[in-house]
Amino acid sequence: MHGHARARDPMNVLAIGAHPDDIEYGCGGTLTLYAQRGHEVHLFVASDGAHGGDAAVRHQEQQDSALVIGAREVFWGGYPDTEVPLGRELIARIEGVIRQVRPQMIFVNSPDDTHQDHRHLAQAAVSATRYVPNFVFFEVPSTQNFTPNCYTNIEKVLDRKLACLEAHHSQVAKTNIEDLTILELAVSCANFRGIQARVKYAEAFQSVRLLLEI
Repeated sequence: MHGHARARDPMNVLAIGAHPDDIEYGCGGTLTLYAQRGHEVHLFVASDGAHGGDAAVRHQEQQDSALVIGAREVFWGGYPDTEVPLGRELIARIEGVIRQVRPQMIFVNSPDDTHQDHRHLAQAAVSATRYVPNFVFFEVPSTQNFTPNCYTNIEKVLDRKLACLEAHHSQVAKTNIEDLTILELAVSCANFRGIQARVKYAEAFQSVRLLLEI
């Protein structure tokens, strides 16, 4: 193990989500691990989530969640929920955040999704992140046809992942599946992806680019 004795140099990590709680569901555990290892974690949330509740409430919930993760800062796109625009404006907005954060690693919603905000954000992010060496898609409950090719073992931080999801109090019960909370959904998903990754609980990603540091 002596090859791993030296901690990796601190990186800037940026997670991009369409709505408050997308990031938490898709990569909350992974981001927590990055923060615990001393990396700088930043979040960019494109919409205020007002369609799913009061915007000010969701704003505060997102800040609470960022504290649980250990994220440094939350950037807001400020777009109305359901109206995240496809096109140059959103690409430029994401590029602006990338210039500030200078991330080496980026996480974003998957483009194959039933929600147009997620699709538009993912497409814009592909353009905006073209110079970032590491770029992966995460999944949320509305993601379709997700075929992961890399995983993070989140067994040690599953409770933190659930805590950052629970910080979004107004959303916990809203899953479109009766009697199923987002927390139960997240545990089932983590368990299923864990089985695929040969661990107990995992988050799963589709890599667009991964630079192997050797």
